[in-house]
Amino acid sequence: MNNRVIELKSKPSLTGFGSCVGKTESEGPISQDFDMCFSDDGINQSSWEKAECELLSNAVEIALKSANKSFDDIDIAFAGDLLNQCTPSSYSFRNKNVPFCGLFGACSTMAYSMLLATLTVDGSYADTAVAATSSHFCSAEKQFRYPVEYGSQRSPTSQRTVTGAGAFVVERNKKQKVFIPRILIGKVVDLGVTDSSNMGAAMAPAAAESISEFLKCTKTEPKDYDMILTGDLGKVGSILLKDYLINNKGYDISAVHNDCGLIIYDLEGQKVDSGGSGCGCSAAVLASHIMKRMNNRELKKVLFIGTGALMSPLISLQGESIPGIAHIVEMNI
Repeated sequence: MNNRVIELKSKPSLTGFGSCVGKTESEGPISQDFDMCFSDDGINQSSWEKAECELLSNAVEIALKSANKSFDDIDIAFAGDLLNQCTPSSYSFRNKNVPFCGLFGACSTMAYSMLLATLTVDGSYADTAVAATSSHFCSAEKQFRYPVEYGSQRSPTSQRTVTGAGAFVVERNKKQKVFIPRILIGKVVDLGVTDSSNMGAAMAPAAAESISEFLKCTKTEPKDYDMILTGDLGKVGSILLKDYLINNKGYDISAVHNDCGLIIYDLEGQKVDSGGSGCGCSAAVLASHIMKRMNNRELKKVLFIGTGALMSPLISLQGESIPGIAHIVEMNI
C-alpha cells in the first residue's frame, strides 16, 4: 500500500468526551478544563491500581453522559493503560456488559484506541464505540521504575507519568462539531536509544516518520493545520522531533507544534523534569483542553500524534533498545 493514510468515508464524530485527573495535574495550567479533579491521588481507594480504575471509570461515564448515551448503547469499547495485562482497563469495564478490546500502545494508546474505534464505526461494524485510556503516576512508577516510597532520584530527561484518564464516544453519521476524516497507523521505529529515563528520545523518530508520511501522502504542509499535537514527547523529545523533521524530512512544524506533556504541567513551577507522559497524559489533555478549544472554534484542524515507547522493565534490564511507535488521528470541525 503506497498511501498509508486511511480516508474514513463516514467521517466518524466525537460525540462525547470526558477527563479525570489527580492532584498534580489539577494544579497545572489547564486545570479548569478537566471534568473531574481529585485532590488525593489515592482517590479513596486501597491501592494505586484501584485508583486508576476509578479514574478511567469516571472518565468513561462523563463521556457517555455528554453524548447522552449509556453503557447499553455501546457496541464496542477500546481501552488501554500501562500496567501488566491492561488490568485497570479490564477491571473498569467488568460488569458493564460491553464488548471490550484491551490495548497496549504505551503512551500512544489514546490515538490507538481512537483509530480502532473510528475504523470499526466507519466500516459499519458498530454504530457507537468508546475509546478510553488511563495512567497513574504511582502505579506506573512501581511497575516500570521504583515505588515512590523508595525516593529514587530522577533524570532531567525523565517525564512524570500523568495521573489521569480520558474517554471519547465515537459515532457514525452524526453531524457533530469534531469529526475524524483520516488516520494513519504507525510503524515500529528503533534508532537504538537504551535510556529508559529518556522516553522522548526513543519516541521522537517514530513521530517524525509518521508525521512526514502523513504530510507526504495527503499533500499537505504543517501550515495547513492549526496544531500538530504530539502526546507525549515532553521537552527533550519535542526538540528532537522538530530538529529531526527539519534536517531529515524537510518539514518545519515549529510554528504549529505542541505536546500534551508540555501542556498539562508548568515545567518550571511544578518541577516535573521534561514534562508529562503516560497514556493518560494525551488522553486527559485531548478530552479536555483540545476538545474544548475545538468546540469553541479556536482550533479547526488538529493533527494528533500519539507516541509510545514499546518497552517493558524486563527487556530494558536485558539491555535492549527501546522501539517507538506513533499513530495519527486527524481531527477537524
